[in-house]
Amino acid sequence: MESNALVEKRQQFAAKQKELGEVMSMAKDGSTYDMSRKNVLEKLGASDSADAVAKIKERNRELDALSADLQVAELKEVESAIGERNSARNTPARATSHPASSKDVESKSFGELVVNSKAFEAYKQTRQPTSLDVDIDMKTLFQTSAGYAPQSVRSGLLVEGVARPVQILDLIPTRPINQAVDKYMAETTRTHSSAEKAEAAQYAESTFVWAEQTNTVQKITDSIPVTDEQLEDAPEVAGLLDQRLRFGLRQRLDQQVFNGDGNSPNLKGMLTVSGIQTQAKSTDPVFDAIFKAMIKVRITGRAFPNAIIMHPTDWQNVRLTRTADGLYIMGNPSEVGPQSLFGLPVALCDAGSAGTAVVADLANFTYVGERRGINVEIGYVNDNFIKGQKTIRADLRAVFTVTRAAAICSVTGL
Repeated sequence: MESNALVEKRQQFAAKQKELGEVMSMAKDGSTYDMSRKNVLEKLGASDSADAVAKIKERNRELDALSADLQVAELKEVESAIGERNSARNTPARATSHPASSKDVESKSFGELVVNSKAFEAYKQTRQPTSLDVDIDMKTLFQTSAGYAPQSVRSGLLVEGVARPVQILDLIPTRPINQAVDKYMAETTRTHSSAEKAEAAQYAESTFVWAEQTNTVQKITDSIPVTDEQLEDAPEVAGLLDQRLRFGLRQRLDQQVFNGDGNSPNLKGMLTVSGIQTQAKSTDPVFDAIFKAMIKVRITGRAFPNAIIMHPTDWQNVRLTRTADGLYIMGNPSEVGPQSLFGLPVALCDAGSAGTAVVADLANFTYVGERRGINVEIGYVNDNFIKGQKTIRADLRAVFTVTRAAAICSVTGL
């Protein structure tokens, strides 16, 4: 049974928690909080919104302290209960005689045998040191090291190793191609000269020029040697290795379409494509720099940006942005908050370095051309055969194409 002190601490904690919850409910205004409301200020006894935020923080610290005290009190209750159980369990029990015994012999603990012995009675009278013989059976201890070891069976749990996930491939359209290069015609000059003219005047003349563009398909590969015994004795290994190799190829392609340098056999990623736009943050807030990049994509690129790609640590700085009085702009920490800016989803990608974001119309002006999707094969390499080994290999052939460089804008200096 819980003590009265513990019950009182719980009630005190619940009351303060409820009071703080009521204040936050009063202040909630959609996805933000308005701490200048009259009922909020009266409830807190605050003079303005800054004072209100300070009082909320103070009450939150009080709750943390109460929570810590409550945990200590609960642990003490548990410790007390454990002590009582141990005391009860260690109290010697009286056993009945064995059925095979010829007479009823009372089972006694070692301490009882000592106290009831004649030598101990003599010691109480004389207080002189004496030897003591106790009639007690000593047997070899039955334990796991010299007895019966318990059986341990491995569970089916497979703990994944740490790996960067595929982060932006799903934002980019994919299309098949049936040759070693991706060739297409790009309009390099488009001048519309439409104009009003007087009767019999010479017509205006527009200029349109197209040029052939070539982008070479590249190959991404991976392989792993494996013994015959491993494949035979653990059938799940084949499927596991197949999945790992497929993931590794997609992970590498995901990194290449973002910042591959274009030097064969590397793909040319969106950050290294010639002609993409750039928006420097400079002294602007991050929000302003992102929005200016969106406008560049719309005006200069004549495109509709549909995604923002940002390094996780850069997004961390955005998500933790606060007002002068300490309120979080992107939502209270108790909420998940939106992972978007100005209506565009933010994809977190750590394939590149922090400090550079991308605003782009990926849906309309980029694509991954697949010459061959992921292909997994198994066979012999070098002396695999005489060693009882096989090699599993996997590859894909693809190209990343940007059809309008100005539809991409990198935001630097974040």
